[in-house]
Parts: sequence; structure tokens; C-alpha cells
Amino acid sequence: MTRKKVSLTYITNDSARKATFKKRKKGLMKKANELSTLCDIQACVIIYSQYESHPEVWPSPLGVQRIVSQFRSLPEMDQSKKMVNQETFLRQRIVKANEQLKKLRKENREKEMSRVMFQSLTGKPLQGLTMIDLNDLGWLIDQNLKELVDKIKTRKEELAQRNPVRVPPTPAAVPAAGDHALNLNMHATMERQAFGLSNMGNTMQRPSWFTDMMNPNEQMGFGAVAEVLPFGDQYHHGLWPNNPFFP
Repeated sequence: MTRKKVSLTYITNDSARKATFKKRKKGLMKKANELSTLCDIQACVIIYSQYESHPEVWPSPLGVQRIVSQFRSLPEMDQSKKMVNQETFLRQRIVKANEQLKKLRKENREKEMSRVMFQSLTGKPLQGLTMIDLNDLGWLIDQNLKELVDKIKTRKEELAQRNPVRVPPTPAAVPAAGDHALNLNMHATMERQAFGLSNMGNTMQRPSWFTDMMNPNEQMGFGAVAEVLPFGDQYHHGLWPNNPFFP
């Protein structure tokens, strides 16, 4: 069973006020003990009442004197930093109540303008509204549109993350006619270089038949006066001028 809310006003009934005092005093002592034990802080309680001739203290008179002396040793600004009197307490409560009132008025106004907005969607004319009402209605409509745009944007981002767009692979480029010719020329140049290196190797290691061809007089027995074949300095740069592998 839930406890009903207690009105913070003076209890006019003497017996009820005394019973409330005893119950609240016991609860205050218990809470002070829990606070000191759980949080490891220094706390004390001094209670004066019309029902008892001596004040009631907690935890002990010596403990109360020690804590009070420690408090008085602090600077005056620190002593009164969080202290309030009855007037200051009431002013703070009034300010808090005004803030809650403003919040409730704003919520009621939004609900009222929302009802007008939905009624206008059903075809009800906007008659009898003041300029303030129209301004509030326009502000509410803008807020709803902004929320819708934000939700749509968020939804699109979520869908994009779940289903990323896959870009198809780029097809291999077909070489143009000029590129094909350039590739053929490069291939031919490589072959010429390879062939030239092969010829250089053959020149360094000439076989016997090549030596015989270059010196026919020794093999054929024509003697020193025989005529030398015209393969000398006149065609030194190439034996086959029309060969495509040699420029």
C-alpha cells in the first residue's frame, strides 16, 4: 500500500503533532546514523522540543561539541555557503514552482495546437484563431516537419548501412588501333635486341664454317694473291640490309 502524500503544514492537533514528532525524530536519528556509517562522514543531531526539558543529541554530547567546534573554525563564507533561513527556503520553492508552472503551460499549449492542427487536416476551417494562435500553430508545424525530415534521413542512413551499394567491376579497356601498333613495335624492338645479343655471342664464338667462308683462300688453295670476297668494310654495318630486325 502506497503512502499518501503529506502536506507540509503545521499540525494543529496536539496529540497528532506529538505522535508525528516522536516518529520523525526516531527516523531522523536513524538516517543520520546511516549517513555517517555508509559515507564515513562526521554528522551530529541536536533537537530542541517543547515535549522534553533537555535537548536530545546524537551521537553523544562530546561528539556534538567536537563537530560544532570544527564547524566554527571554518571561515564565515564556508560556514554560510549552503545555509538558508526560512525566507530563503520559501523563495527557492517559489522559483521552482514557477518553473514547473511554465513547463506545464508549454505542454498544454502544444497539446492544444496539436489538436487544432489535426482538426484542420480533417477539413475544419481555422476560424476564430488569433495571431498568437496562428504563430504557435506555425511553429508547431515547423517542428513536426523538422522531426519528419530527421527521421527520414536517419532511416535512409540505416538502410544504406544495412544494404551497401555494390559498384560493378570496371570492364577491361579494349586497346585502340594505335595502342595495338605500339605494342607490336615494342615487341619487335625486344626481338631485335634479343637477336642482336645472339649475334654478338655468335661473333665471339665463330664456328669453323664461318671462318672458312671468311678465309676461302686458305681452304681452296688459291694462295695469297687470290681475290678476297666483297664482305669487308663495304658492308660492315650489316649483311642483310633489307632485314626487318635491323634498321
